[in-house]
Amino acid sequence: MPLPASSGIHRPTLYIGLGLFALAAVTWFDARSMSIRATYGMGADAASYFVAAFIAALGVGHVFAAMKPGIDAGETDWGAVMWIALAMGGLVGSIWIGLGFILGSTLLFALTARAFGRRALPFDLAIGFGLSLMIFLLFNKLLKLSLPSGPLERLF
Repeated sequence: MPLPASSGIHRPTLYIGLGLFALAAVTWFDARSMSIRATYGMGADAASYFVAAFIAALGVGHVFAAMKPGIDAGETDWGAVMWIALAMGGLVGSIWIGLGFILGSTLLFALTARAFGRRALPFDLAIGFGLSLMIFLLFNKLLKLSLPSGPLERLF
């Protein structure tokens, strides 16, 4: 017979919500300190305000979820956490050593898919490469914003 769920506040969810509020505040403050404003359209400061508001909305959702009675948190899948950490490290590392955005994002996609239980690494690498290439071309050619370049990005 399962144990009855507690009726108190679920502290881990509350702490995540408070952390999201702190991250939103840092992002908002950073947006306020930007000196470059767009003369037309949406500039980097407006995008940062949008991201801060979205993060704050996630924080509100977490706080409400923490107060909902009967939350039963399952076991943490530390293997998936390690795959996500490896994916983020792969992105940062590939940009740091000069392999560029496309290869780093390809790794990020494929390793994140692995964290969610998918075991088709060659296909995930191909899908990640296609998505990363499209995103790079969108930013670089259409929006005229530069992303970290490596050997593949120099071809375009």
